[in-house]
Amino acid sequence: MDAERLQTSLELVSGCGLSPEQSAALSCSLLLLRRDMRLCRAFFWGKILGVRGDYYIAQGTEGGEELRGRRTFYSLNCLDWCLLSPPTDDIIREAQAIRGRFIGDPAHEYELTVRGKAGEGTEAYEEEVTNHIKEESRLIGTIALIDREAAVAPRGALTKSPLGQVHINHSFRGLTVSEAKKLSSFFHFTPTPSPKKKSLLEKAEQDPAIDFLDSLEHDVPKGCWSLQCEQGGSVVVLRSLLWLGMTFAHVPLTPQHGYVYIGNGERNIDLPFMI
Repeated sequence: MDAERLQTSLELVSGCGLSPEQSAALSCSLLLLRRDMRLCRAFFWGKILGVRGDYYIAQGTEGGEELRGRRTFYSLNCLDWCLLSPPTDDIIREAQAIRGRFIGDPAHEYELTVRGKAGEGTEAYEEEVTNHIKEESRLIGTIALIDREAAVAPRGALTKSPLGQVHINHSFRGLTVSEAKKLSSFFHFTPTPSPKKKSLLEKAEQDPAIDFLDSLEHDVPKGCWSLQCEQGGSVVVLRSLLWLGMTFAHVPLTPQHGYVYIGNGERNIDLPFMI
């Protein structure tokens, strides 16, 4: 949800879990964050609920690059922001292994026991290694996972230059009503490490400048997205059933769109048995 239109954008998402005081504080502090960190754009990413406290997450872009130029921040009071380090594969793997609710304290340490093999040949044996992981590292990995699997952008909202840079498409005027009712009109708002191979017929029907991301229609398990028309059909809302609390909203025939995550930061691993 863009900082400049935060109040209006949150109205599209019913039950966003923010009080009027928190929304007002975020609207002001995000504009100051954008100025102080010299960001091109700042937006409210969401809120991760903890046992003793909650994490308010914001993201910003540098140099106009929307995917690879993103920086992530967190706050405990909607006013003071701390910069998070970029996620690594090890941090993401450790975040996936931790179970249970967030505590709400960035300095809290989890004990993660990992089994591994030591020695070689006939002398090989299994040993358990206990690692201490701070909650701040878990927060970094969880945000990266949610971005990878549940962040959404409508088709045409982003454009890719011949140099490979991704920018906001300022000529985007929104999806039509019929297009907005199709899951194929929405893409993952994250870099694609291994893009799906497409046939020559599929490539002929697509525009490489806007069809460079993965469509939600190919997500596994099938049925992990809920698409609904709300507010009398004037707003299209997408909800992730894999990351409960991730909500995307788009007003057809307008460029207004955005997503917000309000949840406990745990993946719904029971989803395949619920569909």
